[in-house]
Amino acid sequence: MLKGNAIVGQSGGPTAAINATLAGVIKGAFEREAIGTIYGALNGVEGILKGTICNLSEIIKGEADLKLLSHTPAAALGSCRLKLPKMDEKPEVYEQIIDFFKAHDIRYFFYIGGNDSMDTVAKLSAYCAQNDYEMRIMGVPKTIDNDVMGTDHTPGYGSAAKYIAASMQEILRDTAVYKVKAVTIVEIMGRDAGWLTCAAALPRLYADVAPDLVYLPEVDFDMDNFMEDVRAALEVHPNVVVAVSEGARMADGTYVGASAQSGVVDAFGHAYLSGTGKALELAVKEKIGCKVRSVELNILQRCASHIASKADLDESIMVGAAAVKAACEGTTGKMMTYVRTSNDPYKVETGSEDIQKIANMVREVPREFINERGNNVTDECLKYIAPLTFGEPDIEYENGLPKHFVIK
Repeated sequence: MLKGNAIVGQSGGPTAAINATLAGVIKGAFEREAIGTIYGALNGVEGILKGTICNLSEIIKGEADLKLLSHTPAAALGSCRLKLPKMDEKPEVYEQIIDFFKAHDIRYFFYIGGNDSMDTVAKLSAYCAQNDYEMRIMGVPKTIDNDVMGTDHTPGYGSAAKYIAASMQEILRDTAVYKVKAVTIVEIMGRDAGWLTCAAALPRLYADVAPDLVYLPEVDFDMDNFMEDVRAALEVHPNVVVAVSEGARMADGTYVGASAQSGVVDAFGHAYLSGTGKALELAVKEKIGCKVRSVELNILQRCASHIASKADLDESIMVGAAAVKAACEGTTGKMMTYVRTSNDPYKVETGSEDIQKIANMVREVPREFINERGNNVTDECLKYIAPLTFGEPDIEYENGLPKHFVIK
């Protein structure tokens, strides 16, 4: 048994479920004899480098705090998008991290994040192995984009998908009240994978409304085909609703919304995207001439805890606690995963995969989940997504608003 303290950090974009995973890690640490104090790294690995941490063993008083934390959106410890350099380029960065671990007797590190965060886990795991510092380093997935390899789905996706599906259903009801020909274009997050945009079609399984057209980054976008699709839909009914991924791109790789984008990239080289919906709005106005508007859900889809999926939050707690259990039993250099064992009824269990096979990879929507024309998703795709959105958590309200747990 490796005995010592633990530290947990959060990285990447916030979600409605990342704090549920944090609560699971904390709960798991409290239950393990091998772990003494559990610290929180403020703003991810940046907090470790700067020495800005908090003592979660003192902050979290019991089950009530853990429950409130699990229902709190965003990243309670703060986040970052810091990319660690290659080990041979700046070994002093890694030496600084290990010195910090030694100074606080830290033997367990849990990093909650998406694809890029797993890059940090992979590099630190490799460095510790090469330099004979015994550590258990575990990646715990999170991302609303659902694009992490090696897992059936990611914590945070189910809640974001639920928000998108509910918002789309409301937009569809709103636009259906008039008989004037009109097109509404809804832009949804997703740079490289269209999983979130797929969720916009979920009402089709249960309701009498659904978006007419759905466009994902996985299929090359063609403006002429898009205009044909919109005109054909307008012949069926006057109010056409389109869902499109922000990352929709042409055959040459150019983003549909490129003209409206700043060209600015983050630390991992990813472009900041927006403007796809507006670009299509202007194109429809020019080519078709009917009433047209675009709606960008933007950050609203990330942290809508008031409509979170209970399945998502419950699983997030489960995977966080499972990461601690696996580490205490000797696992390191892995990312926790979900393994779907049954879809009807829906059942899932946790597993783990080698971090080196996951870091910096992107899991796209399979082509068989997209129709032949490339302008909508299949029912099989929706049946895969649906169980991830089920259930409503018991959210605590105060003065009419959801109550949140704040780590100061």
